[in-house]
Amino acid sequence: MVRTFAALSDPTRLSVVEELMQRGELPAGDLVAHAGMTGPAVSRHLKVLREAGVVTQRAEGTKRFYKVAPEAMKAISDWTISHHSFWAAGLDRLDAILAADDEVGDE
Repeated sequence: MVRTFAALSDPTRLSVVEELMQRGELPAGDLVAHAGMTGPAVSRHLKVLREAGVVTQRAEGTKRFYKVAPEAMKAISDWTISHHSFWAAGLDRLDAILAADDEVGDE
């Protein structure tokens, strides 16, 4: 999971994954146009995503097509769900602290 989250921590890579999730499998050229950077720069981002298991690559002639790896998205979803109670409890504590701070400020 660490490699997955590390790969997605970059805004460009996250944007590429979101584009693939919305539009499905795309050729690398479409991802270059979406990212607004050079082909080699996008290629480096795609390599990180592939190595992290977030996207898969398929070759057709000289073109490379990319799509999101469903198992990676499921792992992220499962991890998020399993940590939901931790985040909910933390946010509840934060709400309580902020409410107490407002009461002290009103006095």
